[in-house]
Amino acid sequence: MGSRMARRLLANGFNVAVHDLIRANAETLIADGATVPDSLAALARTAKVILSCLTDDAAVKRVYLATDGILANAAPDTLILEMSTIRPETSRELAHEGADRGMHVLDVAISGSTPVMEQGMVTLLCGGESDVFAAVEPIFQTIAKQYFHLGPAGSGTAAKLVVNALLGVGMQAIAEACALGERQGLNREQLLTVLSKTAVVSPAHVGKLLRAVRNDYGPQFPLRLMNKDFRLILETASDLNLELPATEAAYQVNDAALALGPDQDFSIVIREMESRAQEKSAKAVVAD
Repeated sequence: MGSRMARRLLANGFNVAVHDLIRANAETLIADGATVPDSLAALARTAKVILSCLTDDAAVKRVYLATDGILANAAPDTLILEMSTIRPETSRELAHEGADRGMHVLDVAISGSTPVMEQGMVTLLCGGESDVFAAVEPIFQTIAKQYFHLGPAGSGTAAKLVVNALLGVGMQAIAEACALGERQGLNREQLLTVLSKTAVVSPAHVGKLLRAVRNDYGPQFPLRLMNKDFRLILETASDLNLELPATEAAYQVNDAALALGPDQDFSIVIREMESRAQEKSAKAVVAD
């Protein structure tokens, strides 16, 4: 996601410096016009606006709060757009720590897959200071179709958990529906194609069905990341004393599907449910 975002910014005239734990990953963007500083601290010292897209809360805290991290090295008035899917509490902590140093931190969660980012069509869900949100609109306009300010720090990541609950549970519902149709003798390819044309399947899931026709589960949104987000959603719900039974059930299937490959697309839960249906059918035949 980060590399695609950087390429859009570079293509639209922004000066972009890139840091990655694996330096070779950052260096692939040199041909597009990016620079690669020697360290994260060096990047932080020179950047006016910092965008980050990281895997989890631990990575965000390490990048921002370590002694050689961003907050220890960036100048006051630096604008920070933290775009990872993390706990809202972590977003609020980061905003507080940044404010103590005179920096301005927005949590800017991304809704959309990597191909959608390549097209500049993602949706951004933002929390933090409204005047900072307005100041960085040129960046948002470059990488997103639409963007929303939802409230104070943590509001963007809170909204992202809501969105991904719908994304994950919706995918599980589709996987179960496909298994039901196939067990009734419907042609798999035709069923998946027809479902993709119905009003009940969301735009986010349409492409998943069409790729599943070809058994293509190459990662647009890896299963391991959906699994991580399910955990965040359920842990947040627990903190709020809130029950999410459908989400809990979807997480259990998602977790079992990791055996099929954590870096496969999260839509591979379709295969997981098909496999369960086939196993149950085989057991029934043996019993008869």
